[in-house]
Amino acid sequence: MNYIETYCHNIHSEQLREILIAHLVKIGFESFAEADDGVYAYISEKEFSEKDISDEIEKIAGDLKIGFTKKVIIDKNWNALWESSYEPVIIAGKCSIRAPFHSQVKNINYDIVIEPKMSFGTAHHETTAMMIEMLLNEDLKGNNILDMGCGTSVLAILCSKLGAEEIIAIDNDEWAYKNSIENIKRNNISNIHVFSGDSSLLQNKNFDKIVANINRNVLLQDLPVFSKSLKNKGILLISGFYKKDLPVLKSTAKKNNLRFIKYTTKNNWAAACFIR
Repeated sequence: MNYIETYCHNIHSEQLREILIAHLVKIGFESFAEADDGVYAYISEKEFSEKDISDEIEKIAGDLKIGFTKKVIIDKNWNALWESSYEPVIIAGKCSIRAPFHSQVKNINYDIVIEPKMSFGTAHHETTAMMIEMLLNEDLKGNNILDMGCGTSVLAILCSKLGAEEIIAIDNDEWAYKNSIENIKRNNISNIHVFSGDSSLLQNKNFDKIVANINRNVLLQDLPVFSKSLKNKGILLISGFYKKDLPVLKSTAKKNNLRFIKYTTKNNWAAACFIR
């Protein structure tokens, strides 16, 4: 199946980019990547409508002259694309994240094979790398884990390899949901259960630890749900936001019985740890 890559440009505000993404989800766009001045959005060729995207842009543009370009992504080119541009990542000398066409890295504790396609979570991005580093320093043995906004499920797979008993992985992106199932099977993991949806699926569920690499607005919205879903002294690891967003996240977490423990940063991106 071919996809359309649409680049919506002249959007310098992070908040406006997130609003646009929410609008594009409503008209069938499945995957997104933010740039400094815009958003890359992906939709199947048969679902693409220039009128629909123009209408959604008009709703949020105001005085801004937001434009967009498009190009066709040929399905048969995906493997060649990743093989030419996707390099293995090694985190803290302990964990390697590589594609199926890469050779296994020697002297590594945890080897994870990911075919990312259009899902977020290859460890190339700072937020994923920071989450992996934090998980490597956690004791997960026997834990029940939630990976919210799982993308490729790279974090869920690492949790399994670190000794977690059971992991639930959730993403509202259909492409990520399918890609997660593929990657879990590829890594011979049997204790990860993948669901398509959002935090509404967490009712009456409790976890020892929750990992959520999403974005600022979704995190702020879901912090109350995360708190209710954590066991006493449960740990919450979050990323997907900028360092400047940490104060408002800490404030909202505190209001929901989550105590701030620590944070780390890379290139203005941040990751933080809380305890209930």
